[in-house]
Amino acid sequence: MNRILVLSGHQDLAHSHISAAAIEAFRGLENVHVHELAREYPDFSIDVKREQRLLTEHDIVVMLFPFWWYSTPAILKEWQDKVLEHGFAYGSTGDRLHGKPFMLMISTGGDEQAYSASGYNHWPIEDFFLPFKAMVNLTGMVWQHPSLIQGANHLTDEKLSGGIAQWMARLQQLSTLALPVIECANV
Repeated sequence: MNRILVLSGHQDLAHSHISAAAIEAFRGLENVHVHELAREYPDFSIDVKREQRLLTEHDIVVMLFPFWWYSTPAILKEWQDKVLEHGFAYGSTGDRLHGKPFMLMISTGGDEQAYSASGYNHWPIEDFFLPFKAMVNLTGMVWQHPSLIQGANHLTDEKLSGGIAQWMARLQQLSTLALPVIECANV
């Protein structure tokens, strides 16, 4: 089974409905390591070497977060800025992430209609994934279709349970995904 690193970007799980439920469910999976960035780094002082070690010890990377202002919460952006550095994640010797599948698990306040040409966000949700696709491209990871739970502002318990079940199924699929063998230089 592939080892999956789930980077949780919610900054206050006490006020989370979706991320908190997902983390609780994911903790029951033996091949999944849930890494709560806000709990580990409340002062935003990221231990870069530790985070890079976690990335190299896992086969698949998943970012789990609420979609805030069309992007990640600040702790996850800080993680990207610090950890995905030249010589590790990109550049002529930055091949440590090459071939690793990467997936987004995102919750949105607005529903699917809100993320459409006629919705109040004016664009489909996929348009907002471009910076993540660029990151995946630069680091040599392999883009996996994102999994969403939308409409968090009006989510019923039934829809939450269904969304979490969908995310669990995606993690199960990833855990058995055939991965290429890639030789990487040491940093």
